[in-house]
Amino acid sequence: MTDAAGSAWPDLQSAWENGKIAVVAFGAQEEHGPHCPLATDTLIANGLAARLAAELDAVLLPAIPYGETWSTSGYPGTVSLSPQTVRQIALEIGVSLKGQGARALVIVNGHFGNRGPIALACRELRQSHSFPALLVDYPGLEELAREISSSAPAAPLFYHAEEVETSLVLALAPQLVQMEKAVAEYPVFPPTFNAEPLLLNTFCKSGVFGDPRAADAEKGKKLLEGLTVRSVELVREFLKHP
Repeated sequence: MTDAAGSAWPDLQSAWENGKIAVVAFGAQEEHGPHCPLATDTLIANGLAARLAAELDAVLLPAIPYGETWSTSGYPGTVSLSPQTVRQIALEIGVSLKGQGARALVIVNGHFGNRGPIALACRELRQSHSFPALLVDYPGLEELAREISSSAPAAPLFYHAEEVETSLVLALAPQLVQMEKAVAEYPVFPPTFNAEPLLLNTFCKSGVFGDPRAADAEKGKKLLEGLTVRSVELVREFLKHP
């Protein structure tokens, strides 16, 4: 793996000449309950991106620590970008890499609000710039969570500050987790959830969706291992295309 943040430009020139791909994490600065850090999504996405880059001998770019977090903007500390800004950042990273001779771009996304904007950027990179880009969005997470965690999610495919995310942060940056402050909350989702824009703080007091109290680092390590295996498989399939 080549760590772009700690490399000199000739190192990157050599990496692109040798056909390496670039991997970058897109995270967020948003609330994750009273026990997890605001950088939770960035920590997890970058943790997976680093493992992915190591497995594929790729270039790891510095993580993007902000995302589209309007839905959690009612909690202090959350900083949100517009969907257009997230899309533009991803697009311009790809255009810059193509100009340098990189083979492809893999974006590891750690936050739900980034999905649409990044997917559009990947499509535009391929369609308008003939540059291959792939969105990796925690493949197989639902299956892994069902196997490894003991608590139920607050809603299908909704993992936020509960056992899964808390375990992942405990595996990556345990000093940032305040487990003594962890609380469980299973809020009642409004009938129009996912059908209209809603601020999560209007129906969830703690910012926790589920139960983080059974989280531990071993579960987080197993989740990371499973996500890495599935992500590597996905990228290798992607790289079979010309």
